[in-house]
Amino acid sequence: MEGPRTGHGRLVSSTPDLASGKGHRDENFPVASVLIAPRHRPVVLAFYRVARMSDDIADHPTAPPAEKLARLQAIERSVTGEADAVPAAVTLRRALEERELGAQHILDLLEAFRRDVGKARYADWAELMDYCRYSAAPVGRFVLDVHGESRATWAASDGLCAALQVINHLQDCAKDYRDMDRVYVPLDSLRASGLEVVALGDARASPALRQVIAALAARTEGLLAQSSGLAGAVRDMRLSLEIGVIHRLAASLARRLARRDPLSERVHHRPIEALGETLLGMGGALASRIGGSAKTQTGVIGAR
Repeated sequence: MEGPRTGHGRLVSSTPDLASGKGHRDENFPVASVLIAPRHRPVVLAFYRVARMSDDIADHPTAPPAEKLARLQAIERSVTGEADAVPAAVTLRRALEERELGAQHILDLLEAFRRDVGKARYADWAELMDYCRYSAAPVGRFVLDVHGESRATWAASDGLCAALQVINHLQDCAKDYRDMDRVYVPLDSLRASGLEVVALGDARASPALRQVIAALAARTEGLLAQSSGLAGAVRDMRLSLEIGVIHRLAASLARRLARRDPLSERVHHRPIEALGETLLGMGGALASRIGGSAKTQTGVIGAR
């Protein structure tokens, strides 16, 4: 069911504009930054625009769930070529066809947004990680595919993307609960500390909630450890630098979440802080590549 349509096949709605107004420069982590090669940025941005549009639909505070699902279905149909109702999705479809890339990653992402429409609680860490498989992993896999990287890098990328997703959830836990009654903090973690979801609506986190958030931040640092070799594993130098920056920013935020209260304290980086972490991340990526190259050369020399 896609709702009523005009003669041109466009969706009609009582809430015609569901856009949040956010763009790729407003995200918590870099999206197609200047580090990405110019030839790759258009398709990455096309993917981002469809993702942003879909996220805005799923998160809209007043649009009915049935309308949200209909709009997401219209985007999917435009991505797969069954329709041309959503211009941004058509642009992405054509960009994918030009590069001979499939649509599976954006289709997986749309599955996450459908879940957002109908699911507001996550029972445990495993259920949250399954959500991240659709809400986060497809983004990293897509960028790797655009750059022609080996699928052997997917596992590390999945870990990094899941970490970014959890960091966003923890930073925004109060806002998500207050504005959308959506809770990504696993329910078993809350209940093990004697808490209910209403604790996320307090002006300040209780000591028990602080412990829950710190424990989840520690698990997130574990995901980052699993992905620590990704920057050195990709072949594209510019992508390696981008990954190094993202990993460094994420590690810094995970440490902050271990000691700050996201209900009452700032967790996000200030611009000057982000710049410092960016430079350190680029340096770390270069060191990782140099170290990997040196190990390879040593191994070759030793084999002679």
